[in-house]
Amino acid sequence: MSVCTETFQGAAADWDRFVASMPCAAGYYSHAWRAILERSFGHETHFLAARTNDVMTGVLPLVHMRSIFGNFLVSLPFVTYGGLLCRDQASSEALLDAAEDLRSRLGAHHVELRHTLAVNPDLPARRHKVAMVLALAQSEEEMWTGFNAKVRNQVRKAQKAGLETVWGEEELLDEFYAVFVRNMRDLGTPVYARSFFANILAGLPGATRIVLIRRQGQPIAAGLLYWHGETLEIPWASSIRDYNSLCPNNLMYWESIRHALRLGLRRFDLGRSSLGSGTFRFKEQWGARPEILQWHYLLPSGAKLPNLSNSNPKFSMAIRLWQRLPLAMTRALGPLIVRDIP
Repeated sequence: MSVCTETFQGAAADWDRFVASMPCAAGYYSHAWRAILERSFGHETHFLAARTNDVMTGVLPLVHMRSIFGNFLVSLPFVTYGGLLCRDQASSEALLDAAEDLRSRLGAHHVELRHTLAVNPDLPARRHKVAMVLALAQSEEEMWTGFNAKVRNQVRKAQKAGLETVWGEEELLDEFYAVFVRNMRDLGTPVYARSFFANILAGLPGATRIVLIRRQGQPIAAGLLYWHGETLEIPWASSIRDYNSLCPNNLMYWESIRHALRLGLRRFDLGRSSLGSGTFRFKEQWGARPEILQWHYLLPSGAKLPNLSNSNPKFSMAIRLWQRLPLAMTRALGPLIVRDIP
């Protein structure tokens, strides 16, 4: 049986039907993300599909990014997961060949595939990040008693401090974004535009929600939740460090876990971290376990692996400078910069 590849131009429902048939598919394979990424960042997308006897047997969503940071293709930028999603090895190899042809035609330096498994051991890879994933119990009580005393005490401290948990959608976006902008500035990281999150909420109704922690009516922690299959994620979560002593993050994560349990989900994905980092230790205390992320690359012969991570030492000066900028400036300049950093 021969495998053919194509740039997918069919109905979104056909793409999503294949994705739904693959139990290991992350939510970012949904065709809705194509429009979200195009509208939010203006990048050209190339959604590739493999067919065997006219039956779809694999997909590879790619985004073409070209700027002062380089010319490359990513599956998928701005999120943790992407890469090949295939029923068989033949479809995987055919899509890799199609991606390499596309890289060559576009003059791109590399193709980055954000896998969770070693889909092809011959591909060069970075394994510098892990996803922190918590297996969920059957009930809230079982979940609560499974935490160590420190975690339970931190949640109780936030509750005793009178912190309020609020749930919503777009009506909470301004408060979410205010916390997000402040946190990203303090971390030295350019911030996404507000429109990115507005597009996520509008493009994924019924699968996204904002959780907000307020103190005396003011937002001090916020997260955007996204769920797919059996997994709830909190890919964008922030808090204002001035209030760390009140443990708003702990309350936010506990309420997110409760939300996952109400939805009947089995996994809580706390997002990616570097091993041993502060965020890694925070997530580990909840009982989350690391799952190594395998980011594979298609490269020209002799080319080095790229490194646009903020852990790259050459970005350390830029990070320190960004931390000193006024919030209004980071809010204006951040989206112009971060749109080109995957």
